[in-house]
Amino acid sequence: MPEGPIATIIREKLSTAFAPTRLELLDDSARHAGHHHEGGMDARPGGESHFNLTVVSVAFDGQGRLARQRAVNAVLRDELAGPVHALSIKALTPSEDV
Repeated sequence: MPEGPIATIIREKLSTAFAPTRLELLDDSARHAGHHHEGGMDARPGGESHFNLTVVSVAFDGQGRLARQRAVNAVLRDELAGPVHALSIKALTPSEDV
């Protein structure tokens, strides 16, 4: 299945910011279809609202887990403020990617 426009933007932004050695982005929206939260429905029709991300980069060397997640969130702040409802982040250094 081809990647949607939001996933493409996420990949481009992360590639530019972190030059990852591995970047895996999984659209997990289908698992959340029909779930409700205070603001309405969780999953958008057509997906691209919930993602699981694994990003491996030397840029994360010397950073703790929280700092890495904050760095990813900062790069994707526009997407997280809009179409992306949830992003599960696994940010690793190359030595941790086993």
